[in-house]
Amino acid sequence: MVVLRAKCIVAGDSTVGKSALVQTFHSDGSHFPKSYTMTEGVEVCVKSVIIPDTNDTVELLIFDSAGKEIFYDHVKKNWDHPSVVCLVFDLTSEPSFHSCSKWLERIRSQKPEIVLPGVLIGNKLDLEQRRTVTPKFPTEFASSHGLEYFECSAKEQQNVEAPFYYLAQEFYKMYQMKAEAISSMAM
Repeated sequence: MVVLRAKCIVAGDSTVGKSALVQTFHSDGSHFPKSYTMTEGVEVCVKSVIIPDTNDTVELLIFDSAGKEIFYDHVKKNWDHPSVVCLVFDLTSEPSFHSCSKWLERIRSQKPEIVLPGVLIGNKLDLEQRRTVTPKFPTEFASSHGLEYFECSAKEQQNVEAPFYYLAQEFYKMYQMKAEAISSMAM
């Protein structure tokens, strides 16, 4: 049995639902924050994901990062050595979607020599009637930046686990490829 640890940076503008998404995933859907509390800096939680068809586990060390620019200097100090990237935007806010390129650039600058596995998440799917970002643009953005695109609702606990499970599996695949490369060198 292998236990791997992956540092997952969760980033995006303020009020897009990053903390709600993380807390809902971490609690297996039993906790959704009813009132808004702004994240100041970074909040860290750990969630284990069992990799299907194996006895192996990836522990996601989830770094829920503040979205306000005023906290950015503090936030980036906690972004060293990221393993995977999780960008979140609000489906009812075009500006939050357009900011994703800035957040991605900031995270990838921490490890420019490696293409980090990542996801782009459109949150607040429960507000479909107020939606301003159609699936076409985030799908194209994700594809052009090597990300996988997901839509979810933290409030309704809809599709919250899928992006994190995807990240854990992608990190595990990277580990498997490195282990095979090392094994082949030993022969």
